[in-house]
Amino acid sequence: MIKVSDSYTEMTELVLPNDTNSLGNLLGGKLMFWIDICAAISAMRVTKIVCVTAGVDDLIFLAPIRLGDAVKLKAIVNRTFNSSLEVGVDVYAENMSTGEIRHSNSAYLTFVCVDKQGKPIPVPEVSPISPDEKRKFDAALHRREERLRKKEILKRQSS
Repeated sequence: MIKVSDSYTEMTELVLPNDTNSLGNLLGGKLMFWIDICAAISAMRVTKIVCVTAGVDDLIFLAPIRLGDAVKLKAIVNRTFNSSLEVGVDVYAENMSTGEIRHSNSAYLTFVCVDKQGKPIPVPEVSPISPDEKRKFDAALHRREERLRKKEILKRQSS
């Protein structure tokens, strides 16, 4: 049995000058890169093989992250499906001068497990244990259903 908690991944990055825009704020693309890496590691802790990013839901920037801040990313697999899995990532910024920590971002990423030919392969099931894990497990199914609806709409629009 693979527990949801087995996928927990935490990363810390320091915002350096090359990571910022002209206002001294962390570049959104750099943060998206870190989120993707942290989520991918979490996914691979469940699947034991490389998974590819299939989508990112609603990445909303709640507060800027400044030059010199430490960025803590926390990822966990919320639920697995046939060949895909949802990973939730929370992002916190720590002001290294004051110690203030603030929630900056959250995102849900979908990964698909594929073989060497790029064909989807089955993903092991994860088991939620805590009440919070069970809540996130249930909510992941609803988000998946909404993603599939959106995907179908996009397919029809592009035809």
